[in-house]
Amino acid sequence: MRERTKLALFLIVFAVAYFLPIQSVRVQSAIVEAFHLLREYAREHVLFCLVPAFFIAGAISVFVSQTSVTKYFGAGAKKVLSYSIASVSGTILAVCSCTVLPLFAGIYKRGAGLGPATAFLYSGPAINILAIILTARVLGWELGIARAVGAIVFAVVIGLLMAAIYRKEEQLGTAQTVSLDSEGEKRPLWKNGLYFLTLILILIFAAWGKPRESVGFWNAIYNVHWILTGVTLLFLFLELVFWFRKDELGEWVEGTWFFTKQILPLLFAGVLVAGFLMGRPNTDSGLIPARYIADLVGGNSFKANVLASVSGALMYFATLTEVPILQGLLGSGMGKGPALALLLAGPALSLPYMLVIRSVIGTKKTVTFVILVIAMATITGMVFGAAWR
Repeated sequence: MRERTKLALFLIVFAVAYFLPIQSVRVQSAIVEAFHLLREYAREHVLFCLVPAFFIAGAISVFVSQTSVTKYFGAGAKKVLSYSIASVSGTILAVCSCTVLPLFAGIYKRGAGLGPATAFLYSGPAINILAIILTARVLGWELGIARAVGAIVFAVVIGLLMAAIYRKEEQLGTAQTVSLDSEGEKRPLWKNGLYFLTLILILIFAAWGKPRESVGFWNAIYNVHWILTGVTLLFLFLELVFWFRKDELGEWVEGTWFFTKQILPLLFAGVLVAGFLMGRPNTDSGLIPARYIADLVGGNSFKANVLASVSGALMYFATLTEVPILQGLLGSGMGKGPALALLLAGPALSLPYMLVIRSVIGTKKTVTFVILVIAMATITGMVFGAAWR
């Protein structure tokens, strides 16, 4: 079956290469746009978002015991605690969908239950506090509040549904984890906690984007974010020198490389495809003209909400870019219901994102996760659109 799949992929690639209408100006523009998006992605996200995230994922896989992960996030953990932490994690991390992937892979590999892990997977980019504030200020307070409440509820409900759908597999995995895990903590809990806090602060400060306004708290942090990054890097260096053995550091590097080689190629491939189909944000150079999407998401019909959810799920949104994009679409006649549907599906999903999580949890669970996000975003958009006509 695996060889048949490879043959089918080869045939698809051959057919695309053979019949691609390269003489079309639109196709030529889409190809160039794909590489523009890849370059933009590499420049803005790899060094200061993904690299710290890979190191955090590697640290989780090496320095966090399976006992600790399964205690708080395992299938048998207390649901109130595990889902509460997972569903609001995005307000702390403020990361985009690509950055949360290594963190998700790390905790899932270490024994987290599918429910809490997928709740974290959704909430990481969806409950970005900066994006929610920007949504409320630019698109209106009703969309800002609806996005915040909807994202938290989505994270919990999707996690619970994923755990319920794959309950038998979860129970088997829990039994195997408990039987295999007998390791103890290698250093005091407070040292591990401070070490992980330092890694997270490096990620937050290094990836701190420039705010739209030149005054205020967020801008003040931005003005010194490289200084803060340097200070936290110094703290990390001291922690590694005094608290860690040489063999542990080697294991950390190996764990980081494992997630890098698993995730980064799939992300790059997905970004290329997304750029080819949709183009970069605020451009109309992809294969699918932006006006087609704007024309089809007016009003609050079921079709408009489904299209907004599916389009958001396929498109790649860099952190905060969904807000100005939606501002333009709303000005072109997009309904508020479809706008919320796109806000709930878009930042939490993308084509590169789907390719990566498939490599972590498998095709069946990935398809289920994507369908749940799109279905809930569609229903929520219709309800919101009906209430705010």
